[in-house]
Amino acid sequence: MSVLGSMFKLTTFSFFVGVFIIFFTLVVLLYSLGSMRGQKNLPQYYFYIILTMLSALGVVLANDLLILLVFWGFLGVLLYLLISFGQKERTSQTAKKALMIVAGTDLLMILGIGLVWRLVGTLEMDKVHILLTSPTALVAYLCFVMAAFAKAGAMPFHTWIPDTAVDAPVSVAAFLPASLDKLLGIYFLARVTLDIFHMNHFTNTFLMAMGSLTIIFAVMMALVQHDLKKLLGYHAVSQVGYMVLGLGTGNPVGIAGGLFHMLNHAIYKSCLFLSAGVVEKKAGTTDLDKLGGLAQTMPVIFISFLIASLAISGVPPLNGFASKWMIYSGIIQTAKGSGHLWILWLMSAMFGSALTLASFMKLVHAVFLGQPFKEIPRTQTPVSMWFPVLLLASLCVVYGVFSKLPLKVFILPSLGQHVVFGGVWNSYAAFLLLLSGLFIGLVIFLLGKKNSKRLTAPFVGGEDLSQYPEMRISGTQFYRTIEDMVFLKKVYALAEQKVFDIYDVIKRIAHQSFKVLSRLHNGILPTYMAWCLLGMIVLFYVLIK
Repeated sequence: MSVLGSMFKLTTFSFFVGVFIIFFTLVVLLYSLGSMRGQKNLPQYYFYIILTMLSALGVVLANDLLILLVFWGFLGVLLYLLISFGQKERTSQTAKKALMIVAGTDLLMILGIGLVWRLVGTLEMDKVHILLTSPTALVAYLCFVMAAFAKAGAMPFHTWIPDTAVDAPVSVAAFLPASLDKLLGIYFLARVTLDIFHMNHFTNTFLMAMGSLTIIFAVMMALVQHDLKKLLGYHAVSQVGYMVLGLGTGNPVGIAGGLFHMLNHAIYKSCLFLSAGVVEKKAGTTDLDKLGGLAQTMPVIFISFLIASLAISGVPPLNGFASKWMIYSGIIQTAKGSGHLWILWLMSAMFGSALTLASFMKLVHAVFLGQPFKEIPRTQTPVSMWFPVLLLASLCVVYGVFSKLPLKVFILPSLGQHVVFGGVWNSYAAFLLLLSGLFIGLVIFLLGKKNSKRLTAPFVGGEDLSQYPEMRISGTQFYRTIEDMVFLKKVYALAEQKVFDIYDVIKRIAHQSFKVLSRLHNGILPTYMAWCLLGMIVLFYVLIK
């Protein structure tokens, strides 16, 4: 029993994460009954989903770093297998890319585990407490951080997430990049940051800087996307920045906000991805230029998508605002001991929220409002697909209005610390005011419909689209001027060339290295003998020295 107790341990934090791992698994399984119907190898698909849940539970229950590593490695393989169920031509390449990025950082985790063993002589996480006072400890910490970043999708290991969002089945995108991988990546980062290592000013600043860069870079990329799922993929990256930023503050309110945002993100981003799956199934595309006017044909999905969009944008009184408010408070509290950098972190977080709202205004207009690209027949959406979407949208409201409930039950017990909130915020009053405003707006709308209508000839901006199709306005044109700015235009061009994609950069470097080696090893015997002689000389020099 003692051996088993040293390998696995149920804590308040692991219980919290484990509960929601099971919850999101059940949601995705229910949704898959409708979305994956008719596809090949469905028994394998459901088996991989269940195995992924069990491996994820193994990660959060593991108390030994080697045991955690084993389950972590299983998750990388299962990620590859689940992405491979996609029907796109690029799916196999995307699956390989995700596996290589995650597996590459797994090697760094192995290095970090080895360094921890060298420093303290044990791998039981509840017995490891390392001060970041030596280069070895710092390297071990950074190895763990990079593994967590790759799993959660933070920069610079983020590029597999937008590709997965496009090429994998929507249920897989909602299950892994949107929910489970965020929970596991931030869980591991929190364990490393709060339990295994004792943070200092440098490491806290490093986390806040990486969080801020992730927020701004990813949301700027999302702003100009023309594909629904790719845009959601970049926002899945951007929101990780808030979680990392909250943990980097090093104070209870900021850390609690980061963990709360981890949960909130899994809820609203899963809702958004699952909604996108319904849209794709109805319209046959996720190209924003070929969508529009779907609010009439799928009102439940539209309302759910709108709620989740406002939640991710941090609009009160939804759950995204509650967690962002705590992160803002945590950043402000760092002003006591970190100079003026807190202003930069706060500006990045708030500016990121503004750009998120802007991009989702574009997204909601392009998909559900405006003029439709083509007539889409009214077909009934299976209950197994719309019910999970509605359930997650409802949680966005409940966890925003009654934010004290998840904080009291899950977040604060995981920290075991007293949290002092900054500022004044009454979610109940805000919710009542919002409902009052909506009611008054509905009354005005209904009264306005009773007025007589005036008929007039079409004018510029109101032409009959069947006769003037060029007059159709798509949401993708909202921020066209941003792409045309001189500096941003160059940055976007470099991004299209995969200059910021760590996977493609390493692949190009490896390719060039292989070309050099292939020229050196040309199959001529004297050349090989010369290489052997040179190697012997180097070896003798090292041994004699």
